Amino acid sequence: MTPDAGGNFLPLLLLFALVLILGIALASQIRQRNILRAWLEAPELHTIPDGSGAWREIFSRLQALRKKERKQHVDLGNALERFRLAAQALPDGVILLDGRMHIEWLNTAACRHFAFDPARDIGTLAGQLIRQSEFQNLMIAYRAVPGQRSVLLRVGANGAERILSVTLAPFADTGTLLVSTDVTERVRTEIVHRDFIANVSHELRTPLTVITGFLEQFNTSEPPQGEAARGFHRLMAEQAERMNRLVADLLTLSRLENSDQPPRDETVDVPALLEALRTEALALSAGKHEIEIADASAGRLRGSGDELHSAFGNLVFNAVRYTPAGGKITLAWSMVEGAPTFSVTDTGIGIPAEHIPRLTERFYRVDKGRSTASGGTGLGLAIVKHVLARHGSMLEIQSIPGRGSNFSARFSTDRLI
Repeated sequence: MTPDAGGNFLPLLLLFALVLILGIALASQIRQRNILRAWLEAPELHTIPDGSGAWREIFSRLQALRKKERKQHVDLGNALERFRLAAQALPDGVILLDGRMHIEWLNTAACRHFAFDPARDIGTLAGQLIRQSEFQNLMIAYRAVPGQRSVLLRVGANGAERILSVTLAPFADTGTLLVSTDVTERVRTEIVHRDFIANVSHELRTPLTVITGFLEQFNTSEPPQGEAARGFHRLMAEQAERMNRLVADLLTLSRLENSDQPPRDETVDVPALLEALRTEALALSAGKHEIEIADASAGRLRGSGDELHSAFGNLVFNAVRYTPAGGKITLAWSMVEGAPTFSVTDTGIGIPAEHIPRLTERFYRVDKGRSTASGGTGLGLAIVKHVLARHGSMLEIQSIPGRGSNFSARFSTDRLI
């Protein structure tokens, strides 16, 4: 080979090497681009490679973005799950309705309130499942003029009826949020308060009417004299005493209901208390009943002596009032199934079963005429219930009409001394 030939071959060789290097670089770029394209088209099927050169920086940033995206996705999923669990745990029912009032989602409380089944009822028109006329009217008014509206509905039957406050409100542009709140106890409490006021007014009006009527007799031109006057005074005194007992019981009941302090922690000699109650009951009975203490072996009790005397006394005196002459009343303070128990058993008129659950309501009477004649205020058993609750106990009642009743209160053993 001549020198000129070698000199011409060297540039060609360099050119070939350059083309080869460029070809390899281009092939690498095409391969990296294809890998990126494949990942972009199906990121779930491919992983981001490490890359080389400038591509290494690109892929590194893509990996960082992908990692951040996955973390945000997990965080969003966790947040949504927390919101779902929170909605399921709400005591109020929550139902999401679409623009046509079909059910999209509902929580556990809503299923309980309306007896819905998510697998069956999602996708169904709310108006087809909640058929009360009050709800139908609510939906008509809501559709006519969208805005938050509420109504009270009674749901359930056979003694399990509940009262729901149902609210419709606009949600997410075209959706509607239905919220149901169980207000049964609140409504019942309002009824009890309303009845309580009416009963107090009635109980006070009766003796006041009697006293006012007699006083008018004394204001006439010929007022009562002698035995007639004394009879009027006696009747007015009896009615005044009746009002006094009623006011005293109202004050006692108010104090018990509104006290946030526990009962005094005294040592109550229950056997001695039973003896005192028997003496008081004998005086009230005036020899018409046999009154005995069958057992007083359970010992002493921690609690408020005044409150327990009031509660036990109400039970004993009720037994005297509602047991016909010649009947028997038995007091006991004994261990029953391992628990100290106070009980009063009588052979009185008994109580029909349907009345027993309501006996501790204020002013509730099985026989109004008989209760008034007996001198009761209608608050005694309500006082008993609150006193026992403050001492960790409750009143248990067993009765057979015509054969008698048993009233008992079982205390925890840690109250024994």
